[in-house]
Amino acid sequence: MHAYDKQAYDKQAYDKYGYEPFAVTVDLAVLTLRAGALHVLLVERGEEPYAGRWALPGGFLLPAESAEAAARRELAEETGLADVTGLHLEQLRTYSDPGRDPRMRVVSVAFACLLPDPPDPRGGGDAAQARWTPYGEARGLAFDHDRILADARERVGAKLEYSCLATAFCPPEFTLGELQRVYETVWGTALDRPNFRRKVLASPGFVEPVPGAARLTGGRGKPAALYRAGPATALHPPLLRAPREGHPV
Repeated sequence: MHAYDKQAYDKQAYDKYGYEPFAVTVDLAVLTLRAGALHVLLVERGEEPYAGRWALPGGFLLPAESAEAAARRELAEETGLADVTGLHLEQLRTYSDPGRDPRMRVVSVAFACLLPDPPDPRGGGDAAQARWTPYGEARGLAFDHDRILADARERVGAKLEYSCLATAFCPPEFTLGELQRVYETVWGTALDRPNFRRKVLASPGFVEPVPGAARLTGGRGKPAALYRAGPATALHPPLLRAPREGHPV
């Protein structure tokens, strides 16, 4: 059969109603540092299924919307931020187990998002309320959100080793002590301060000093110098995690 004729035949033979319909959603693992601890944004579901249970924020894709556009829309709705374009948002993976949603077949595209110094959440859509929850207390979530959250934590922890992602947790200007706390909080281990400082400053383009700027840290001694994110996206060499708890980096 000629290629043109075959295409015409395939188009005539295809029946879009011959397949069971399913929905596509986005789910967001939104992470931040608050009071020196890793927190995740959770919403209390106001409708069935799982009414009253806590879950990751998210929602269904609109007909003319990409997954990333839906993720940014949901992020803005749940956090109250007017502009989310500059935030770190990356696709985590797709979750497609047939029984993950009791309503129907629902495929979810999950995203990980990092926020520095976020506002109090406000909750949107069918959420009864929203809150920042310490990561260790975010358990027993609706759907398969425990799995999504664990995958996001592992992804972020791994990327801190070889990328400059840690600065996405920091304000525009930060101290090296604040940057170190990002690593310690996400990795769950203490780092040797002089060694950490040496490795950060030896990584080309990781951070840049803010000329003439310093911040009082509350301790004794001179104010700490301020830095901002540099142009690099990868760390050379990587800043590897300690092999065991409390071992210096």
